[in-house]
Amino acid sequence: MEKNIGKFAYWTPRILSLIFVGFLLLMSLDVFESKLSFWQTMLALLMHNIPALILLVVALISWKHEIVGGVVFILAGILYIAMILISAIANQFAWYMLSWSLTVAGPAFLIGILFIANWKKKRRISSG
Repeated sequence: MEKNIGKFAYWTPRILSLIFVGFLLLMSLDVFESKLSFWQTMLALLMHNIPALILLVVALISWKHEIVGGVVFILAGILYIAMILISAIANQFAWYMLSWSLTVAGPAFLIGILFIANWKKKRRISSG
């Protein structure tokens, strides 16, 4: 039973991080609704996907170094909330902006926490 829990704890943050990156990549497809030229669309698609591609690289690094994923995914969630708040303050603040930001930042926090928990578990096993 403990081995199954160990596999679950190992695979959950890794799989969730890939699903999360896929979600972010999917959200960038809204650039096709704009009436842009081909090259403008490609540039907009690249710009929208930079954060997702960075998180994909982090997810791959985190496969072996969980602490990297833990710290970066939590920082990504904090950065996203900060950007939404700055945008809300600069424009007009609406309460739903905070809940909207949590739909993206919440999974990033969860993934980061799971990576850190896995890292702590690995350290405890290797030192004990």
